[in-house]
Amino acid sequence: MRVPSVTGNERAVLERFAGLARARGLVARTRVHDLSALRAEPAYPGEEAARSELFGVTAVLRGRNADARRLCLNGHLDVVAPGTEQWARDPWSGELADGRLHGRGAADMKGGVAAALHALVAVGAAGGTDGDVVLQAVASEEDGGLGTLAALRDDAAFGACLIPEPTGFAVACAQAGALTFKGKIPGVSAHAAARLEGVSAIDRYVAVHVALADLERELNTGVAHPLMRALELPYPLSVGRITAGLWSSTVPDHLVFEGRVGVPVGVTPDAIRERFEGAVRAACPEATVTWTGGRFGPGETAIHHPFTQLVMAAASDELGRPVAPVGVPYGADMRLFCERGIPCVMFGTPGLERAHAVDEHVELSHLLSVARALVRVIARFEF
Repeated sequence: MRVPSVTGNERAVLERFAGLARARGLVARTRVHDLSALRAEPAYPGEEAARSELFGVTAVLRGRNADARRLCLNGHLDVVAPGTEQWARDPWSGELADGRLHGRGAADMKGGVAAALHALVAVGAAGGTDGDVVLQAVASEEDGGLGTLAALRDDAAFGACLIPEPTGFAVACAQAGALTFKGKIPGVSAHAAARLEGVSAIDRYVAVHVALADLERELNTGVAHPLMRALELPYPLSVGRITAGLWSSTVPDHLVFEGRVGVPVGVTPDAIRERFEGAVRAACPEATVTWTGGRFGPGETAIHHPFTQLVMAAASDELGRPVAPVGVPYGADMRLFCERGIPCVMFGTPGLERAHAVDEHVELSHLLSVARALVRVIARFEF
């Protein structure tokens, strides 16, 4: 927690993680991935942060049988920036106070990775497992998932994977995708006193904004997946940034709008790109759209899959109450495992609402519960 690791600058925290793993008897391997090769991959998930290297670590609890199935735990150690709002504590303090761990990444998801590390060490101390348990500590999740793509490019021989993202003690077995877009709308400049001689790019954008609101309603009407249907807004479409014009007394000759659009479970990102571009063109034929930054596809593991049921049972036994399966409206690295046919679910602490927010923190008791639930998962997994 005390090692800053904003996306694009993760090496120091990953080296720290490797040191912690080695000190606890695990086999830790570090890797500098080939960025050029990854960016040429058909499955390249995009990037938003500037990056000169991609560093990754695996911590392995060796199994007794080299031919046994292997289990993967996965978590990202990159975090978003603390922002400009004043924090009550230093965002890199890692302070333990009032039964909580405070700082950027506490909930999303350095706390979850630490819980997974403790689970591996505990299982090792109790006698180990038949097959390997591999904890992938990755970078670049926040801007698309390049770190996990690289890790799976190196090693994808897993029977299943669990990711301790903050799911509120539910088992997430369906996740929406998300695509980042940038749209440009041209106008015709003129003096504001002769406004009718120009064409305002802002006026043209108003129709686009209405069209995108209509598209969001369409994406969230008649949602097929039962877990996603239970969410208030499964597939949000949000315009997060708009810039236009150069001078207050000039008709604006350009406008740029940027945002993200959700990708429904069972729908390809290409299909959403086509629908989105069609909606924009219909509202403003002069507009152009490009796809930038992270490209998260959707993913799912069936509720009745044996691994989903195993995780639900382990979590229920740890918490002493039934644990529900859920769908989540955000992109995650889960889908990269699902795309390879590796069953994958997410289970972690409450606190998603504090992720990316000021004064991020997580309850220590919740991290303990996650670690203990992970021990149960590992102990019950059929290697």
